This record gives sequence, C-alpha cells and structure tokens, in this order.
Amino acid sequence: MTQQIDYFVIAPPLALAVVAGLVLLLDVFLPATTRTRTTLGLVTLAGVVVALGFVIAQAAGGTSRATFCVPPDLATGGAGTLCSFVADRFTTAFAGLVLVAALVVVLMSMTELAGGGIPAGEWYFLLLCTLVGAVTLPASRDLVMLVVALELVSLPVFALTALKRYDGRASEAAVKLFVVSVVSTAVMLFGVSLLYGVSGAVHLSRLAAVLSGRLPAPGAAAGTHSTALETAHGLPAVVTVGVVLVAAGFAFKIAAVPFHSWAADVYQGAPVPVAALLSVISKAAGFAGLILVLVAGLAGQSSTWGPVIAVISALTMTVGNLLAMRQRSAVRMLAWSSVAQSGYILAPLSIAATAATSQAATGTSVAYLVIYAAMNLGAFAVVMLVSRAAPRNELDDYRGLVLRSPAAGIALAFCLVCLAGLPPGLAGLFAKVFVFRTIVEGGLGWLALVMAVNTVIGLYYYAAWAARLFAPPGETRLRGSSPSAWIAVGLALAVAILFSVAPQLVLDLTSLSATS
Repeated sequence: MTQQIDYFVIAPPLALAVVAGLVLLLDVFLPATTRTRTTLGLVTLAGVVVALGFVIAQAAGGTSRATFCVPPDLATGGAGTLCSFVADRFTTAFAGLVLVAALVVVLMSMTELAGGGIPAGEWYFLLLCTLVGAVTLPASRDLVMLVVALELVSLPVFALTALKRYDGRASEAAVKLFVVSVVSTAVMLFGVSLLYGVSGAVHLSRLAAVLSGRLPAPGAAAGTHSTALETAHGLPAVVTVGVVLVAAGFAFKIAAVPFHSWAADVYQGAPVPVAALLSVISKAAGFAGLILVLVAGLAGQSSTWGPVIAVISALTMTVGNLLAMRQRSAVRMLAWSSVAQSGYILAPLSIAATAATSQAATGTSVAYLVIYAAMNLGAFAVVMLVSRAAPRNELDDYRGLVLRSPAAGIALAFCLVCLAGLPPGLAGLFAKVFVFRTIVEGGLGWLALVMAVNTVIGLYYYAAWAARLFAPPGETRLRGSSPSAWIAVGLALAVAILFSVAPQLVLDLTSLSATS
C-alpha cells in the first residue's frame, strides 16, 4: 500500500530543511563579503518566519492532524491508529516556542557573525538543521522518530560551538558537549531497546497500552494482559530499568541533576547565540521529548518515574540556585540559573500521570517553559551587547548599565525580575504561582516547600545582578550599534511584557496535554 503523506502537517520542518539547503547553495556561489553574511542571515530569518506561519495556520485549524501512519490493514492490536507524526495543540505550542526563540537567536547570530571570524554559511545551515529537529520532536509519536529528532537537535550544536576557530574555550566546550551528548544518547538508546524488547512496539500509544496491561506483551496469550508483564522472565525489573534509562537520557539534555555539570563550561565557551540556543531551544526540545515519553508512552509506569522526577526536580533547583550564587561571570550565572529553572519546569511532571492532574500538570510545565524562554532570551540578548565591549563578561561589567544604556539596562532588569518571579515581572510570578498550585493540589507539599525555599535563594543572585545595573557606572561602554541585537532584545522583551499583561495566555497554555 502506498504511504499517504500530509504535506501540510510536515510543512514547518520541511520549510526549514528547504531553506537550509538554499543557504548552503548561496554560500557556495556568493562571495565571502559582509553583504553575503547579511543576505544569508535574512534568508534564514525568512525561512523561520515561513515555518512559523505554517505553525500558526495549523494552530488556527484547531484540529489534530497526523501523517506517517501505519496502514489499517497492517495495524494490529487495539491501540488505535498508529501514527509517527502528529500536529496537535501540544505540537504547535512547542513548535511556536522554538520558532519564536529562533527569530531571536538568528538576530543574535547576525551580530555575532558581523566580525567575519565565523563562516556564516555553515553557521546558518547548522542552525536550521537544529531547528528542523526541534520542530519535529514535539510532533514525534514513536520512539525511533523521537531519538532521531533529538539527535538532529544535538549534533549540529557541537559544530556551532566549535565554529569559533582558534578559541580554546570554544573547542573545550564543543568536546564536553559532544561527550555528554554521546553518553546521554547511548543511555537513552539502551532504555529504548529494553522498552521495545518488552512491548514489541515503538509507537507511544501502543507502548502505553502494553505497559498499562490493556494489550498483551509479545508472545502472551489473549486475556493475559495484566499478567504478561508481571510473571514472564522478570519483565517488571526490565521495564523499570528501561524507564529510568530513558528518563536519564533526557535528563542529560535538559541539564537536570545529577547530569548537569557540563552546562556552565559549555555555555561560557560557546558563542553567546549558541548558549541562548542551548538554554531555550535545546532545552524546550528535551522537555517536549521527556513529556511525550513519560505522559504519552509510560503513563502506566508512573509509580516508577513519578517519585524519581520529583526528587530530581528538588535536587536540580537546589543545586542550580546554590551554584548560581557563587558566580561572577554573567553567562555562567545564566547557565546555573537555567539549571535551576529546569527544576521548576520538572516539578509538575512528577504528578503528570495521575488522572486528575495530567492535563494541568503538563500544561503548567509548558507555560513555565514558555515564560522562562522569553526572559532568558532577553537576558542573553543584552549579554551579547555587553560582551562586545567586555569580553570577560563579568557581573561587574554591568555596573551602571541603566545609566550608560537605559534601554539595555531596563530590559535586562525586567528579565531578571521576571526570572525571580517579582513584580512588575508578573509573567514570572504567574508561572511560579501555577507551579506551586499544581504540585500542592497533586499532593507533593514537600516539593512545594523546597521550591519556595529555592525561590527565595534565587532572589539573591537575581537581585544582586539587577542592583549592579543601577549602581554608579563602571568603565565599560557599549561599543557601536548592533541593530539585529537590539531587535532581538525588543522581541524577547515584547513577549515577556505580553505574558505579564495578559495572564489569560498563561491559563490557555496550562490547558495543554500530551497525547499519543
């Protein structure tokens, strides 16, 4: 039977892939000039806008559409239609987040590449390849596509980190990122192989049906749904190991404790746009995959992964905040802050498999992730502006920034206040309140208490950095003008203000759910 492909469903990643090929061709035939670098940046920006337009059109349609489905005459069992690529509200929310963040990263990249020290064609091609994976991953509904999409997000970032040639820190960061990613992929693939061996399924819906006992495991007789995994060959232990390994693989990607140690060195060694990409786009893709695997594929094993996620969440927010307090480098502080924020995003997922709280918990994590992304992108955009004048990029370089450059100083102060969850940064406050409410209603009062303590700890280093912005000016002056960086600051700030003045947007996000 001929496979029918719905090209409208796969239009966003397809558009990005086509533009990536176009960028590579233009780089070959156009001369290596400043104008060419600008042209490649604008073509990349246009490709991201086109992909975002397709995502908006899918969201406006209001219905879930799927493609790459198993033909009905080949499907077996009672798990319903088996499709590998699904465009629903969950998919469009994550794809929209990734592409809006990509607009900011591309604008930051145009500033980074203006000096000519980094090859623009390779940079934009690799960036677009990463975006293809990041947009594909939330739409993936089978284990194979999840792994492939996640690797497509990760692999180009190694090269992006190392493209800053003759820079020892960039080379070291690329090697560390490569080693960590390879280890995480190996761990996750081992877990995936165990789950496939137990269930005989790669599609998340069928995997969920087998592991919850609604369908028999391979070789089990009809009517033995619940006993197949309970008695045969010690399968429960195998399932537990598989679940833990898959969760650990994703924990590497989102820099959750105890798989977090790479974050600060990689963020500091990589170019600032790559650090922003890792902090937002790569992290969003990792969370999308983690939510899909846990909620859509392994909901029947929530008794195994629920407590593990809760403990990892508590450790991640605590370790991230404590290490952020000790930093003097702006990028390293944002790196450890990003680790702490991962803990907050993880917290609702620990109760996401319970019938009463599944949709609210998943939606709360997505809402927090979206708001965090806007604030972090704004902070990184200002950090890029300061790094042009102060290569060491330490916190003391930001002294008096509000007086030296009011727009940049106020934008950074607003983003830091939002990350801390204080007024007038109401978006961050709304996000934290929703997380508190969700985990308390889910019965994890101890986790809410840990989060409250960590929120207070976080106030210290965010407030310390913000206070420097209003201190007497230092000697550092912002060098020249960078229109693309200023546009990036404005775009990130506009999203942050939008969520602050329209809390209904946050409520809409909390109604999202991950389906298989």
